[in-house]
Amino acid sequence: MAGQNASVLHQNVRQEIMRRVNAGEYAAGQVLPSAAVLAEEFGVSSITVKRALRDLQPAGVLRSVPGLGTFVREQRRFIRDLDYSLTSHADALRLGLNPSISLQSLTNEKIVDPAFDVLEAPAGLMLCVRKVISADGMPVMYDTTYLPRSIDEAIIDEFADKFVGDALREHGTEFTATKLLIDAAPASEHAQQTFSIPNGYPVLRRLYRLNTTDKAFSVFGVTESPFDRLACTVELAAR
Repeated sequence: MAGQNASVLHQNVRQEIMRRVNAGEYAAGQVLPSAAVLAEEFGVSSITVKRALRDLQPAGVLRSVPGLGTFVREQRRFIRDLDYSLTSHADALRLGLNPSISLQSLTNEKIVDPAFDVLEAPAGLMLCVRKVISADGMPVMYDTTYLPRSIDEAIIDEFADKFVGDALREHGTEFTATKLLIDAAPASEHAQQTFSIPNGYPVLRRLYRLNTTDKAFSVFGVTESPFDRLACTVELAAR
């Protein structure tokens, strides 16, 4: 690649690495050769290689793990119906997912994200439940759920291994309506750690409000998924 300008060299390296991933020469989960090894192979500087590797991370092709190297990301994408809030195990199975839940934390927090304003979230402290939802062993969603602090301790104990919706239904809660806000935003710090993605990496967010028969009891939350991990579909009736 000698004699070409830096921009062309960088583009060529990026395209060749992408070709190798698509061709399976670099398999999902495989660690790539070091920047120094690739630089020698391509006849370019390590800076050019690092720039190409860095470009392929936000695109969902590669992920970097400090101290371990750069890995090929799993390209599988899960498709879910936007009509389902995925608050229960049955919803997940209906979408073809084999879900597992990992409880991350239980805290008392306020909802501070201004995006919740459209959902008319309360201003006071709420019980905050953070979970990682995986499908077939792969983390798919980072879910943060906010509930009234008056919730029974017996129900809270069940959040460790149940969807919030399942636990509430089993204790008599009836949901009457769901309001959703879908947007794109940089991943939260918690989601960055869960999905091993860099600061600023875009995620698909689904903010939700679940109303119940008790007007004083509503559930709020937000799920985050990298764009290469989850997509949503919606079906509208023709008029």
